[in-house]
Amino acid sequence: MGLRRDAREAAIQFLYQYDTHKPEKVDVALAAFWAQNEEPKNVQDFANDLLRGALEKLPEVDAKIRTLADNWDFERLATVDRNILRLAVYEMLFRPEIPPVVSINEAIEIAKKFSTAESGKFVNGLLDRVKKELLRPARQAAG
Repeated sequence: MGLRRDAREAAIQFLYQYDTHKPEKVDVALAAFWAQNEEPKNVQDFANDLLRGALEKLPEVDAKIRTLADNWDFERLATVDRNILRLAVYEMLFRPEIPPVVSINEAIEIAKKFSTAESGKFVNGLLDRVKKELLRPARQAAG
């Protein structure tokens, strides 16, 4: 598995914890997370970069997911699926250096690993809708 996949998996695990416990101080929670989950510094750096951005943009990301998750109550989405979607949607909307298809493929594989095969299909369907709304190429980095 690659550095970026490891970082994404760690980021989703932290987002899951954040979603279920709502810590007051993110930096303290993040330090405790890394104390329990030893990863190389480059994995931690990329994960922290994704996490800080995703948490900063959480209202916009959640709003996008809500608009596209037809017939799904956002709060009733499986917690792991909701956080996989959050990270992928954040990447697709706010990280132009990451091709959208990379974000989608990573999210599907992580959903299959941490959730269910059906979750992979659900994640794929919703993220494909996000991709169709983007005003940039899906298979390459922007710029």
